[in-house]
Amino acid sequence: MNGTFDQSTLINPEPYLLLDNRGQLLRLFLTKDSHRLGRGQEWADLAAPEVGWEVLSRRQAILQKEDHDYRIYDGDGEHCSRNGLFVNRQRIDLAQGLLLKNGMQIEIGQSPTNRILLTYCNPLSSLVMPSKRRLDLKRLTEWPVEIGRSPTANQYASMQLDAPTVSRMHALLYPDGKGGHILEDRSTHGTFVNGKRINRRFNLTPGSTLQIGPFSLIYRREALELVDAGNQIRLDVHRLYRKVLDQAGQERTILHDISLVIEPGQLVALIGGSGAGKSTLMKTLLGIEPTTSGKVFLNGDDLRQNWGIYRSQIGYVPQDDIVHLDLTVSEVLQYACKLRLPPDIEVQSVVNATLEQVKLTHVCDVFVRDLSGGQRKRVSIGVELLADPKLFFLDEPTSGLDPGLDKEMMRLLRNLADQGRTVVLVTHATANIEVCDRIAFLGRGGKLCYFGPPQQALAFFEMPSNDWKYFSDIYLKLEQGSRAEGKTKINYWVQKYLESPEYKTYIQLQAGKNSQFAPDAAINTGISPFRQWRLLNQRYWQLVGRDRSSLFFMFISGPIAITLTAWILHSETPLAKLSESTTMQAPSALKVLFVFSCIAIWLGLSSSVREIVKESAIYARERLINLGLIPYLASKVTVRSGLLLVQTILITLTILFGFKSPESDLLPWFLGAGITVGLTLLASVSLSLLISAWVKNENAANNVLPLIMIPQIILSGVLFELKGFPAKLAWLMISRWSIGAYGSLVDVNEMLPKSSNAVYASTWQNLGTNWAALGLHTLVYLAIALWLQKRKDIV
Repeated sequence: MNGTFDQSTLINPEPYLLLDNRGQLLRLFLTKDSHRLGRGQEWADLAAPEVGWEVLSRRQAILQKEDHDYRIYDGDGEHCSRNGLFVNRQRIDLAQGLLLKNGMQIEIGQSPTNRILLTYCNPLSSLVMPSKRRLDLKRLTEWPVEIGRSPTANQYASMQLDAPTVSRMHALLYPDGKGGHILEDRSTHGTFVNGKRINRRFNLTPGSTLQIGPFSLIYRREALELVDAGNQIRLDVHRLYRKVLDQAGQERTILHDISLVIEPGQLVALIGGSGAGKSTLMKTLLGIEPTTSGKVFLNGDDLRQNWGIYRSQIGYVPQDDIVHLDLTVSEVLQYACKLRLPPDIEVQSVVNATLEQVKLTHVCDVFVRDLSGGQRKRVSIGVELLADPKLFFLDEPTSGLDPGLDKEMMRLLRNLADQGRTVVLVTHATANIEVCDRIAFLGRGGKLCYFGPPQQALAFFEMPSNDWKYFSDIYLKLEQGSRAEGKTKINYWVQKYLESPEYKTYIQLQAGKNSQFAPDAAINTGISPFRQWRLLNQRYWQLVGRDRSSLFFMFISGPIAITLTAWILHSETPLAKLSESTTMQAPSALKVLFVFSCIAIWLGLSSSVREIVKESAIYARERLINLGLIPYLASKVTVRSGLLLVQTILITLTILFGFKSPESDLLPWFLGAGITVGLTLLASVSLSLLISAWVKNENAANNVLPLIMIPQIILSGVLFELKGFPAKLAWLMISRWSIGAYGSLVDVNEMLPKSSNAVYASTWQNLGTNWAALGLHTLVYLAIALWLQKRKDIV
């Protein structure tokens, strides 16, 4: 008989509660119209033991019968219980309660290591709502089991897990012939077992935890159970500290003992004065900033130890735009969709749905550069929404927006939270702060002065009334005065909060569980390096092609410079061998070759020196998701190589028309000159990419160019005779090998029979050495650029 999704058969006809306290089970039957659940024997008729069940309050809940089921209310009807009742990590409303249905599970407390799981069981209920999906493996007759977004097998031998980050055919499950099973990964984004990504086939052991996209499953020999659909994320922050060294070498604390509890579906704002540590805290919660001590837990799992698993479930919009300005809105989303989601996803339908969600359908064909500030920020948010993340971080999403756009942005974030996402933002704006569920007010030194509903913050900070116009005055209370006075004020509010009802209500200082699995934080690209390289090439070609003025000037600059040189020397033949060499021909030839070399080096350096640094924010975000280092850098080299091929042809043709060609004994002048121009340009472009990967901003890149170009000129060997250490130092210059290759082709030594320079020897060995050196420069520069980019990894 084929297996089905079901629950274990219930043999008792009466409804009951099954309480699971870390393995200790307690079954309480419901026989009356009204029941009271708790540890207090004097109050509760459904009583739990006093010892070992302290998570359960003395007056935990009231149950009232409705038809064939029961409605549960938190606390004693007037006051909430200490640890609360939670469904999908959202607290049950005190007044409305929750109508229980068969199979429904409720958590008492939210500490990952100290909570009680309450399961309501009613075999007579007409509506079955199991919280777990279970595939019975014992009775299956058809193999393999297909797991994915749209499995093709029949319903009895498949498990559908519908999420954008799940491949259509994500994994297959086979019997191993020994009573166990083998899991085979067929996905784009990977299948994780016990916290580690598996490679192809993996022998499962009973109790193994499977992570497929946002879904968590437990494997047992007899069944595969879905235990978490990943549609709700709770964030627990436990005693975070971050210490750094200042410029004087003194240790300074920038995050001081931060503990927070952020529940699913909440919109939480991190606010405070400049330098209070808001962005640092947010990046720490995101997992991309180090901590000195403390933990961040996502649904009870240590975030840093499980980063590889949760990577695709977290959305992050930094303060800088993470979109290319020269693409249309649709193109931005399409490329992001192809790079981040499985290749079998329906790209256009996902893009259309996202455009509708962020309300940008009407500007889908508009270039990003032509959008307003608020619309650009919406595009960045749309990029993150493609993967349907359940945890969203935004750094200053309302920065630079006028009051109307500020309100519109906060409404959008409120809507995202209302859809079940957990949204955390950093903001200075307070005009629309009331839409948030919680605010965390930080003081100088990264100290938590308040965490709770914004409506209660005014009373907590002793404002004259509950009027929102006084909210910004809280900043003054925390920031005014000297450094010493400010420290005293901050400590006062910190201590007041620790003793406040808000602290006891909204923060639970309980440690989460440590992951039992070894960390797997390696960045997995999700799609093949070749496919990623192809997509990046396509996007980069599109961006470069739309900057037509830059392309035009890049192509004509070299030919114009060489034409000007040829016009000045129109009465001379510096490259062609004269019947009778003059003492001035060799220096004149070297000057011309020096011009050729410098033009190529300058064009190569200036063309790409901003290509990496200008999209540093985009790179950081895409790298955090799945961007591969080699495909990224290779796309830059590929596109630039195509452009320099055109430059090489144009420059070589200009040289041929502008100067009389020399008679080379090695190979035709046009071929040798073209190869030398191309290798010089390629080495220079590679050096410029290295610079772009090294500098912090575009201005720094421009300022570095003269410092790179000047040594190329001085150590070229043309202006000055180089001996000793300067001659060896010249080996590090592109110009040294470029001019050496030209000199070999032209045979400069033959122009001065009485003296010769080994650098310009007209031999295949010398020419090959110069070309090989240019190629080696290219490889070394690209390797260093790759290393510099790798150093930027923050996970």
